[in-house]
Amino acid sequence: MAAATGPVVDADYLKDIDKARRRLRALIYAKQCAPIMLRLAWHDAGTYDAKTRTGGPNGSIRGRNELSHAANSGLNTAIDFCEIVKSRHPRITYADLYQAGNIICSTCSFTLAGVVAVEITGGPTVDFVPGRKDIRDSPEEGRLPNPTQGPSHLRDVFYRMGLSDRDIVALSGGHTLGRAHAERSGFEGPWTKEPFKFDNSYFVELTKGESQGLLKLPTDKALMEDPKFRELVLLYAKDEEAFFEDYALSHKKLSELGFSSAAWTKLRALLWLQHLKALLGFTRRAK
Repeated sequence: MAAATGPVVDADYLKDIDKARRRLRALIYAKQCAPIMLRLAWHDAGTYDAKTRTGGPNGSIRGRNELSHAANSGLNTAIDFCEIVKSRHPRITYADLYQAGNIICSTCSFTLAGVVAVEITGGPTVDFVPGRKDIRDSPEEGRLPNPTQGPSHLRDVFYRMGLSDRDIVALSGGHTLGRAHAERSGFEGPWTKEPFKFDNSYFVELTKGESQGLLKLPTDKALMEDPKFRELVLLYAKDEEAFFEDYALSHKKLSELGFSSAAWTKLRALLWLQHLKALLGFTRRAK
């Protein structure tokens, strides 16, 4: 396996991320590319194997081998969009660029590609931890969900990553954005009536059964066929806040598969200390 290169996550790195976030927001808005950006983040992370600790959110999807996998057809467009931002911020790893969500700390609130796509279309914010390493080695093809399969296949794929039934259903709600393209997947059409709006309409449509003009993959229908999945679908269709809360947690878990955040924990403590010192200094000057 090729040696991984990790960033030094310091205050300057976080400032660079903040600048990249603003550029990504402008780019996603201008290109109307939120759905494919979310798909890029998911497909980079969704190859993780908890037993072998291979695959996952490490930026390897940019490599020619992995990008050529059938499930990744069309994602070169998203990678090219990210490259525009990467060229301006070369210090940021591809893995962080593809995955990023919200960093919440005393002095910063940053967002990047994967969750900018969710946030800019009305979805929840996702707590994000920076510092992912880039690698070049690609996992074998076939680790991502096959859209023609049913409940047992979904569990095989998500359990392999160390995720749960709740994660399966919540993350499936990402289909509220975008549409399938026949030339990429063999399927055609949007899942919802407003494919650029992140809400709970994916689950509402599932409860209605077949709807003219809207797509339901076998893996979508599987969520209504399995009793445990169905219970969550009905919950999310009724309660959008419950969906948003679970989605944010599940997306965070997906984006951190195989990733250690020890360096960020230390940095966050230092940032809090700096913030506290600044507040104390301000209070003393005020007196």
